Amino acid sequence: MKFLFDLFPIILFFAAFKVWGIFTATAVAIAATLAQVAWVAFRHRKVDTMLWVSLGVIVVFGGATLVLHDEKFIQWKPTVLYWLFAIGLLAARYAFGKNLIEKMMGKQLTLPHPVWDKLNVAWALFFAVLGIANLYVVHNFTESQWVNFKLFGTTGAMVVFIILQSLWLTKYMKDE
Repeated sequence: MKFLFDLFPIILFFAAFKVWGIFTATAVAIAATLAQVAWVAFRHRKVDTMLWVSLGVIVVFGGATLVLHDEKFIQWKPTVLYWLFAIGLLAARYAFGKNLIEKMMGKQLTLPHPVWDKLNVAWALFFAVLGIANLYVVHNFTESQWVNFKLFGTTGAMVVFIILQSLWLTKYMKDE
């Protein structure tokens, strides 16, 4: 259910794009992300840092798209967001000694610390590659193809990455 909730702004962006175009879709994505943050704040009284970062990036890049009437800003938004996540994961680990992947998933999984470090680096690399892939699609495909990639390509890549990661992690998980 959380997975669908996380996709909420992207799904609405996709639907609005198909009906009204990139600029209305951008406004819808901003509004949907604001609503998402408001709902999480109301429901849980605490909003994760990643969601705050997502909101900030969509407001800045979506706002620039609307104000300047230039779709390149919203097209760059996923790359900036993915790269911020990658930098955040690596900076937290190597500058501050905190493994954010372990912090997020440590209650569900018991793994040796070197495995958590590999997992952290794997996620950082995954986000970096997603950012590069987004730029490739932005500069080599149509706007409509980019929107399809944004919903289906990145979501599909995420699902495949999580499945592969889960298969890799099974050899480190203890029977309980």
